[in-house]
Amino acid sequence: MATDYSGKSDLQSGPRKPALARADRLRVVLVDDDTARSAFVTQALLALGHDVVARLSASEDLLTAVRRVRPDVILVDMDNPARDVLDNCAAVTLQVPRPIVFFARDADPDTISQAVRAGVSAYIVDGMAAHRLKPILDVAIARFREHQKLRNELDEMRTRLADRRDVERAKSLLAKLRRLDEAQAYALLRKSAMTRRVTIGEAARTVLAAAELLDADSGAREEN
Repeated sequence: MATDYSGKSDLQSGPRKPALARADRLRVVLVDDDTARSAFVTQALLALGHDVVARLSASEDLLTAVRRVRPDVILVDMDNPARDVLDNCAAVTLQVPRPIVFFARDADPDTISQAVRAGVSAYIVDGMAAHRLKPILDVAIARFREHQKLRNELDEMRTRLADRRDVERAKSLLAKLRRLDEAQAYALLRKSAMTRRVTIGEAARTVLAAAELLDADSGAREEN
């Protein structure tokens, strides 16, 4: 079972965004099966002014721990990264992204590629030295932020493209059903979006979904 060193429950601490607002004091989840090494890393982090809010073994559920203690960064120290650990990192990256720093002895290119695909921000293969910890954390956090920024921009672009496509389809459908021109159909969509306080893309998808439902109902009646 994961150990929580923060001294507060989620209810006591309240909601907390992973925005890394306090760059000088980070909340860290540490994953390490080696007790002595874990204690050394913990001391190194404390010396830098950071808080180790949970220490886990490789077999424990990292995703659950991250959701519970809401850390700023995850530090994994493993001689040979197990597949389960990388899978746990991938789950965190997908659902509650955080910077992940991975110290390992395994320099195999395939393992490094798997770690990168799992969302690891920094993969260090030559051991953990206390004096190198701060710059490694700084680089990992900066890289994570940049990756998240690019990911958000890509998501926004995909949303805009999807909205444009669905608006065009909904306009054509409304123009056909209501005998409107393109400008009138767009105005009707826009009015619907404003009335329902949704985006025009969402309004368009509602129209398309309703049309599909009507087509399905019509088809069912014809079969009967």
